[in-house]
Amino acid sequence: MAGISERPLRADAQRNRDLIVAAAARAFTKCGLEATLEGIAKDAGVGIGTLYRHFPTRELLIEAAYRNELVAVCDASVELLEQLPPDQALRAWMDRFIDYMARKRGMADALRAVFASGANPYAQSLELLVGAVQPLLDAGAAAGQIRSDISASDMLVSIGGVGGAAADDREQAGRLLDLLMDGLRYRA
Repeated sequence: MAGISERPLRADAQRNRDLIVAAAARAFTKCGLEATLEGIAKDAGVGIGTLYRHFPTRELLIEAAYRNELVAVCDASVELLEQLPPDQALRAWMDRFIDYMARKRGMADALRAVFASGANPYAQSLELLVGAVQPLLDAGAAAGQIRSDISASDMLVSIGGVGGAAADDREQAGRLLDLLMDGLRYRA
């Protein structure tokens, strides 16, 4: 990201950065632009100076928090494939994607501020998400558990539709994801 040093951080500095980013994601999801940097630093267990050393602007912190959430949901696909059969891994990843969407909705005002500053936090999002879901689809199709004619893009639009339709009802979202999985298994 622009403005952040490219050299590796010391272990303690990396730990502080990770704590700040996690606290920021929680704060911006819950409070949007009302989240204070002082509150984020306190939640992370660091001083405000430490926060500013890592993130000289509020927009850089918001962008880092969003990207952290994105990377977490994308990285989950590999972990889930290692732990579960492909169809179960895909279904579990769908749940994580719905949760990611909810956090992103919570951060909407904060992300708009990043756009207003001229940055685009979504620049690589689709590419990363396609890269996360495609191995799940490929593994499920190779195992004969799901259809092989579904693109990663179609899958993301479908899950996104579920997340949008059931934004305030997590149980309904789960039922709709189960229905989507039934459709993926049809003609597998």
